[in-house]
Amino acid sequence: MSNVIVNRVAEFLKRFPPFSFLEKRDLELVATAVEIQYLEKGETLFRKGEPARPHFFILKEGTINLLEDTQYGEEIREVCDEGDVFGVLALLGKRPYVLTSRIVENCLIYAIPVSFFEKVLEENSRVALFFAAGFAAGQVVVRQDLSQSQKARGEFKNASGDHSLLIFSDQSEVNFSEKVLKCSPDTTIQHAAKLMADTQVSSIVVCDQNDFPQGILTDKDLRSRVLAPGISTKNPVWAVMTSPVITRKKQDGFSHIYLTMIRHRLHHLVLTLDGSAQSPVAGIISDHDVFLSMGNSPAVLIHGLMNSLELADMRVIRDRAEQMLRYYLDNEISMDFVASVMTEINDVIISQALEISKKHLNPDYPEMEKVRFCFLSMGSEGREEQLLRTDLDNAILYQDVPEKLQAKAAEYFQKLGEGIVEVLLACGFDACPGKIMASNPEWVQPLSVWKNYFSEWILHPSPEALLKVSIFFDFRAVAGNKKLSEELTEHIYQAIAEKQIFLNFLAQNALKNPPPLGFFKDFVVEKSGENRDQFDIKSRAMLPLTDLARLLVLSHRIVGINNTFKRFEKLSELEPGNAELFSQAGKAYEILMRMRALEGLQNRNNGRFIQPKSLGKIQRQLLKNAFSPISELQEIVNIRFQLDYFRR
Repeated sequence: MSNVIVNRVAEFLKRFPPFSFLEKRDLELVATAVEIQYLEKGETLFRKGEPARPHFFILKEGTINLLEDTQYGEEIREVCDEGDVFGVLALLGKRPYVLTSRIVENCLIYAIPVSFFEKVLEENSRVALFFAAGFAAGQVVVRQDLSQSQKARGEFKNASGDHSLLIFSDQSEVNFSEKVLKCSPDTTIQHAAKLMADTQVSSIVVCDQNDFPQGILTDKDLRSRVLAPGISTKNPVWAVMTSPVITRKKQDGFSHIYLTMIRHRLHHLVLTLDGSAQSPVAGIISDHDVFLSMGNSPAVLIHGLMNSLELADMRVIRDRAEQMLRYYLDNEISMDFVASVMTEINDVIISQALEISKKHLNPDYPEMEKVRFCFLSMGSEGREEQLLRTDLDNAILYQDVPEKLQAKAAEYFQKLGEGIVEVLLACGFDACPGKIMASNPEWVQPLSVWKNYFSEWILHPSPEALLKVSIFFDFRAVAGNKKLSEELTEHIYQAIAEKQIFLNFLAQNALKNPPPLGFFKDFVVEKSGENRDQFDIKSRAMLPLTDLARLLVLSHRIVGINNTFKRFEKLSELEPGNAELFSQAGKAYEILMRMRALEGLQNRNNGRFIQPKSLGKIQRQLLKNAFSPISELQEIVNIRFQLDYFRR
């Protein structure tokens, strides 16, 4: 392959994981080994049941459908687009293809030799873990994240590629059990099963007199090899055990152990002193142990959520996400990344809540199947800033339907919203005190009503209307038909364009909160109530910044940026003269988010109220520094929107 082509291949590969984890030299070697294939629409790359080819593939251009045979014919299991890696089971499993690939649009495919890439796997744990996490998640197309959304691909990736270390961090040692249940080969199956039941474990290792492993018997073996074929439980375990047993030493790194389990399709891996079967048993690791070892991985948490519709399981996984959040905050991980991860997890929970509610309702409302709708998150979740399970702000927007269906649609979407909110509450989120939730009929409306709502708020910006604006203007479509929300956004900007003075009212509202520091440069605290002498970090510090960022972005007619620090980032581009101030404001908001989340995790609450006396000197100074951009921004807004004249 000529150098020019090799360079082009390498430049493409380095844009996508796992190739983005490779050093330049290794990337060029992979590019040299690539075979370029061109296929036209309608052709087939491989079929289900065919032996695995000596390559796996990454799609350069075009679209490929991966199809599964069902009783109703071929159904699309996956859609591959640019940068997707597929045919990967050949890489580790070396088994026949389980799906058929069909070319939907003319394709350019890079085929990468398995034999060549296996060396890369051995030498690069980050690459190995990337594939391992994909297989653990049951992926047939390996992508950077498990949500399979374009948005998440962008959010989880940065220019340096360092985020991969956080998502799939290697472990120097895996959590495993040193207390291994063992028996001799002549033990009866019945006795072995009783030992497993008594100790409540899912496997027993069969050992000789030297404690060397001869085989392993698992719950699955008992079902498939004993009960199903009707074999007598009086037979010895050696007759049904899995043998020879695959072993590794307990000091092996996480990626090596995990890949061994995946390569051999193991649910349990026996660990010995020297890693061979001719050595005493030292421990055992199960796929459950692996899951726990990867507990700080958003990929694993998202996979767990996407594969469960059980409320108890979803609650446990969201609890674990909070543990992961604490780890990220303690280790000073970028707030942009942390917010992206937590938003993705929350979004998956919402999507699953929607599926649960639809599954329950749809049989009784078949006519609603084709009615377009979307679930809107607002407030902090709408801005992709909800780190803790604070109160919910959400709504449902659905298309206008014929008059004969209006009552039915209102009833259906009301029940749908109630079901979704019930799931979110069960997962530990707080209810909105103001009842701005999809369980409230007022906020479950067709598009025409939503347009009227916003038109009314913009035309008659009363204090109550401006309060609603501060919540509803940050809406984000999380699930459903997002074109409906785009249509609503267009309407809002058109309404503002027709009444520019609305921005002056919004500016006035953005300045209603005084600076967080008093005359003597100390924190302005609550004077009464249950939070007396505490500092309200949300109302006095974070809310002014979110309000100011929203106002300025609206004044520039910027669509599609809800996140506060991304709004300030965009404003830095639009107003170079104020770039430094906007940059400081964005960083200040990140500090405030981090501090509130840590406060909430420590006190197991929403983190809103902070006791200033509990802060150390450095924390107090850091918090005060974060306040400095607020007064400057308020002064800019005061002048820009001529509020001194506007108030007269």
